[in-house]
Amino acid sequence: MFNLGWPEVLIILLAAVIIFGPKKIPELGGALGKTLRGFKEEMNKPAEDEEQEYDHDA
Repeated sequence: MFNLGWPEVLIILLAAVIIFGPKKIPELGGALGKTLRGFKEEMNKPAEDEEQEYDHDA
């Protein structure tokens, strides 16, 4: 997890709660999860599919 230990993770979480408030944290987590999921799906697409998309658009 990015070479972070538990103390660093706890400090980051505490800072997030202070900055955003406890009510906003689940919403931010969901948005981050959706973003990472979409990014992962795009990275896992075969390169052939992307080439076909470019050829089709032209």
